[in-house]
Amino acid sequence: MKPLTAYRKAKNSLTDTEIKQFLLAARKGAHGARDFALALLAYRHGFRVSELIDIRMEEVDLQMARIHVRRLKGSLTTEHPIEGDELRAIRAWLRIREESKFTHPPHLFVGEHGPMTRQAVNYLFEQIGKRAGLVFKVRPHMLRHSCGYYLANKGFDTRLIQDYLGHQNIHHTVRYTRTASKRFEGLWRK
Repeated sequence: MKPLTAYRKAKNSLTDTEIKQFLLAARKGAHGARDFALALLAYRHGFRVSELIDIRMEEVDLQMARIHVRRLKGSLTTEHPIEGDELRAIRAWLRIREESKFTHPPHLFVGEHGPMTRQAVNYLFEQIGKRAGLVFKVRPHMLRHSCGYYLANKGFDTRLIQDYLGHQNIHHTVRYTRTASKRFEGLWRK
């Protein structure tokens, strides 16, 4: 068995169970509605932290349940559907946002002093991870990797995952499908 320190260094994504723990813990913070919506969107859409904090209000269409995913780093920008639980989480956050002392810039996710920063989200995810009882430091990019591994383990096509995550080069996507156990199922059945 690997020593815990080696496990911490090697960990770059969360398992399904860890994701559930993380999302549950996100609800329990001082700004639970915002933090849950932030974490859920980060995971479900594979956002990089810079993309996540830069989501604009006009990029979220609550009526059509769609979000414009504006990727950075020369990646493919797409439109994703918003699932029901995501829609409820965003609406809950927006209700609190409108009634609170939060400023109202064009960004979806804001703090008490304006748009959220990369550093604030890094710190926030680390704290949520601690509340979740996870023994490793959770970084926002881990949720992006978790999204890729989840989709690969569900058996989705590599090209679909590439487009969903906005990868320009498929070599960045192959890491998820290479380790997906789904592709080995049925090898020994006749």
